[in-house]
Amino acid sequence: MREKLTPRRVESFLEMLAAERGAPPNTIDSYTRDLEDFSRFRASSKPRASGKYGASGKYGGAIEEANASDIKDYLKHLSNSGMAPSTSARRLSALRQFFRFLFLEGLREDDPSAAIDSPRLGRPLPKLLSEDEVDRLLTAAREAQRGAQDAEGLRLTALLETLYATGLRASELVGLPLSALSRDGSVLIVKGKGGKERMVPLGDMAAEALNAYKPERRRFTPGTEKKGRFSPWLFPSNSKAGHLTRARLGQLLKQTAVSAGLDPARVSPHVLRHSFASHLLAHGADLRTLQQMLGHADISTTQIYTHVLDERLKRLVKQAHPLANMNKKG
Repeated sequence: MREKLTPRRVESFLEMLAAERGAPPNTIDSYTRDLEDFSRFRASSKPRASGKYGASGKYGGAIEEANASDIKDYLKHLSNSGMAPSTSARRLSALRQFFRFLFLEGLREDDPSAAIDSPRLGRPLPKLLSEDEVDRLLTAAREAQRGAQDAEGLRLTALLETLYATGLRASELVGLPLSALSRDGSVLIVKGKGGKERMVPLGDMAAEALNAYKPERRRFTPGTEKKGRFSPWLFPSNSKAGHLTRARLGQLLKQTAVSAGLDPARVSPHVLRHSFASHLLAHGADLRTLQQMLGHADISTTQIYTHVLDERLKRLVKQAHPLANMNKKG
């Protein structure tokens, strides 16, 4: 869909993100969609001087010719349409990086996004499950392992145990190569955002689940071994990518949530990542260790979990403190 934009400038920008910054395909796709949305907005709100659109329905001026007023109008449009400030801020970030690229490359004499303030963001706390709810989820996975076909159940248990034991992003989990697992099965070597690698220890339960699942991997790509092909992925499948997709992981998680008696709307791979971080912090982990395990480039991102802990402590005091109970009686 990139041909809908101005190919030469935008393609150069996207190629720079991939080559110089090591941006993964998901990030490239996200930037592409954001720039396309801005392009569509300009097409719908900025007619040609003649008062008519071009044959393609697009605005005659290219996206790189936008000025600060265009960007402000776009942000106002996003706000009026009810878009969350965090999403608007992400789209503005994409525009900023694009125009900054044009300026540094000498393709523009100015950066129209430089003086534009980001939308004010609240600080929403991550959604998470309690330790009891996670235990119910993992128990449901183990029960599915006994009731379903061995391979499906073993994979489900391995996925959920690993997700909760490591706090991996969904894309990191499904894209794990078999070689990411250490020889003794106690550590994963994970390639995260920007191609940065980190070592993440596995707990005993996750290590046992992966060890039980590994002999069944070939069942998810039937026929490939007969043709002399062996999947390099820890969680192979017949998808285009060759491994389990994020969408399928989400489906499996929600199905398991229903079996566990949990609201599936509250359960996702990212919610388990948040739960892992919050529970680890509540049990005494320090922020630096947590930052390394989660693969955060900036510790300020990790600090959100201290706010989660603060909120939980506040609720506990309100519910359990003797004076709080006296105030209720009064």
